[in-house]
Amino acid sequence: MATAAKETHMERKLIRISSKRQVTIPQRYFDRLGFGQEAECILRGDELIIRPIATQNDGAFSEQILADLIAQGYNGEELLERFKAARKKVRPAVMRMIEEADALAASHQKGPSLDDLFGEE
Repeated sequence: MATAAKETHMERKLIRISSKRQVTIPQRYFDRLGFGQEAECILRGDELIIRPIATQNDGAFSEQILADLIAQGYNGEELLERFKAARKKVRPAVMRMIEEADALAASHQKGPSLDDLFGEE
């Protein structure tokens, strides 16, 4: 059975770069992609990708972080500060894991199995 490849529609628009290296995202793209106050900037080969930051659903990570910090004896303002610092590390860690997976896939080497990573059920 053949699987249909996802077709990607591409639009092109030239934009100016200011003397301060600033660019303006065209309004149509801004609205369509749901940009907020921040964007993610990725260098991939000779391409620069600017995309909106996905809405984070890190509830499970937050609960694990809090439980660990409470178990370590933190509370009050110190707990809040440690939580904020730990939560900021989640996204970069996930991005590193994705980069490592991409590099492994590109090298065509066999990586660890799911059982190696997560153990057997």
